[in-house]
Amino acid sequence: MRRKQPRKTKRLAKRADPGPAPVAPKVRERRCVATGETLPEASLVRFVLGPGDVLVPDVAAKLPGRGVWVTSTREALARALKTGAFAKSLKAQAKAPADLADLTESLLARRCLELLGMARRGGAIALGATAVEAAIRERAPYMLIEAADGEADGRERLVRLAYGLWRAEPPLCGAFQAAELGMALGRDRVIHACLLQERLALLWTAELGRLSGFRAIVPSSWPPSWRTRRLGPSTTGGMASGSDDDAFGG
Repeated sequence: MRRKQPRKTKRLAKRADPGPAPVAPKVRERRCVATGETLPEASLVRFVLGPGDVLVPDVAAKLPGRGVWVTSTREALARALKTGAFAKSLKAQAKAPADLADLTESLLARRCLELLGMARRGGAIALGATAVEAAIRERAPYMLIEAADGEADGRERLVRLAYGLWRAEPPLCGAFQAAELGMALGRDRVIHACLLQERLALLWTAELGRLSGFRAIVPSSWPPSWRTRRLGPSTTGGMASGSDDDAFGG
């Protein structure tokens, strides 16, 4: 009598559950009271009323009270003041200091420099020509920072090196004097610097984008091709996610 063979069963390979697909962080948007446009928050500056109903730029968007948002340019700010947009939105007299645009520029610049100080404390920035050159040879620079009053020869040598190795001109900032950079970075003067962390560079680029509406990021005396790179927040939300401390490894 023929023995009945046990029925073979197919073993289905157990598939690993990939889990939910990653979701890009949502970009926070605000409406500019000057232009009526809705833009990423990282493209605007918030203003609040201080004592005596005086307008105060809140560049970190942390001050208490009701705020209004203006596209981060001198032109948009002037338009908001001319049309009375602040008073209408805040339902108050909203007195503007005569130097409001310059004050806004100064606070945006200070914020950029403070971020560089955080980068130094986190070991995420190369300082000095030798360290910057070594960083460029290691990988394409995320951001070259050159003092506006530095010698052209040293600046051009580093840019040429980056282009020669990586076939692209590096993102470049020349918005600060050597003494300003030095104060932010714990030295007397800083001529050459290079950001070493991508997320940090994205965050700093977003802040430079806001500052670029008030001052030139690359001086007009520098080669025109160095001024073509767009600054500002990404529409994907990559720059806007997380806190400053997160971006700097804090």
